[in-house]
Amino acid sequence: MSLRQLPNAISVVRLLLVPPLVVLILAHRTAPALAVFLIAGFSDALDGFLAKRFGWQTVLGGFLDGAADKALLVGSMLALAWIGGLPVWLVAAAVARDLIIVTGAAAFHWLVGRFTAEPSRLSKLNTLLQLLVVMIALAPPWAAALIGPGGVRLLHAATLLTIAASGAHYIVVWGRRAAAGLDKR
Repeated sequence: MSLRQLPNAISVVRLLLVPPLVVLILAHRTAPALAVFLIAGFSDALDGFLAKRFGWQTVLGGFLDGAADKALLVGSMLALAWIGGLPVWLVAAAVARDLIIVTGAAAFHWLVGRFTAEPSRLSKLNTLLQLLVVMIALAPPWAAALIGPGGVRLLHAATLLTIAASGAHYIVVWGRRAAAGLDKR
């Protein structure tokens, strides 16, 4: 393996961390689950840094990185909802947003042309909030107590707001691009 493939390998490792993470959450072993989640998060930062710093970006890497990120968040959120660690409505909204985006991207690719993922700032904020939601849900009770129940509810509300806003943003932006692309045909 060449060093150019190192970010891809790190993304694959992150994908492989998702099943043990989900199993740990379902077993209510939140401390080791949080450790796995943090390692996966560090690997995301590392593969992104290496790819950008050394110009090791690849089409496969973009796909693997995105797939690993989504698998990590969706897997952990679904498992946390299953054990009562996150509200079902919040997880349902996050999963629905992702399904709408993936379906829209596939439709764009098939009907209009090549789709290139371009996360908006709003989408990046949404991802950050979802990561915080998962970390707080996995954190020891004393850590969540630091922000209090009102703080947790506020974080959930802000996350829901960014889920809806970023999902709507993608629909508008890519809907316009699709209409422009179809007009050219």
